Amino acid sequence: MSTTTGEAEKQAEVAGIRAKRRARVAWAFLTPALIVTAFVALYPLCDTLYLSLTNTRLGSEEPARFVGLSNYVELAHDGFFLDALLLTVFFAVITVVLELALGLGIALLLDARFKGRSAVRAAMLVPWAIPTAVSTQMWKWMYNDVYGVFNDVLVNRLGLLSEPIAFTADPRTSLPAAVLVDVWKTTPFVALLLLAGLQLIPRELYEAARVDGATRLQAFTRITLPLLRPALLVALVFRTLDALRVFDVFYVMFGSRPDMQTLATYAHEILVSISDVGYGSAVSTAIFLVIAVFIMIYVALFQRRET
Repeated sequence: MSTTTGEAEKQAEVAGIRAKRRARVAWAFLTPALIVTAFVALYPLCDTLYLSLTNTRLGSEEPARFVGLSNYVELAHDGFFLDALLLTVFFAVITVVLELALGLGIALLLDARFKGRSAVRAAMLVPWAIPTAVSTQMWKWMYNDVYGVFNDVLVNRLGLLSEPIAFTADPRTSLPAAVLVDVWKTTPFVALLLLAGLQLIPRELYEAARVDGATRLQAFTRITLPLLRPALLVALVFRTLDALRVFDVFYVMFGSRPDMQTLATYAHEILVSISDVGYGSAVSTAIFLVIAVFIMIYVALFQRRET
């Protein structure tokens, strides 16, 4: 009996030594990545947070001084910032919902077996591969009221409009025009993420459901959606993060137009055009906080559904 107990203790000791050795090896591999992450992400974040508490301004003869939370107090009463915040959140909600819905539909189609599926998957990457500034300028030309293809089709070919519309200049169509560009460009990325998640679902589950008499809708709601939740969360986080810091689509399409400023273009305006580093850093910190709030909400919602 005592011999058996001694062997068990010895095995537990050996297992503990091995676990500590694996932990040391893991930290040895992780440490360089953590150092790089701290240097390229954490340090700029802390520096931006510090600058947001000062009145630093490029080219100013006065030395920068600590002003506490005054930049944030001013931010809370800044009408341009609040308009940019509302526009950015509205844009993010619309685009993320559309991209998830369309991306899921495309992923389900591509998950089926058909001839030429590989070519279709490769072709889907074309919008994603084009630089955003280039694709946005391309769409801007297509939206043009004089030589744009949309007005040519809607007015001259189909006769649906009596006169051309300046899609990017008219306040009623400016936001939908930007939404369409973003959805066109990033839906393939969402579809590929969800397709990867779909291919991890065991086919045996669908066969068992079919044997039990489940309909396609029941299989989708009770097998596909629950097992696709991790991929949906990844797609949701990535796209929300991108949509909330959208810059190039709005900057190329609208420049510095006041009614079409997003948080990122407004921060660029303050930091580059006005050179107010302190206040611009406060705007940048606000963008970070807005993104953090959205991510925490997503994680909390998904964790609640899992429990």
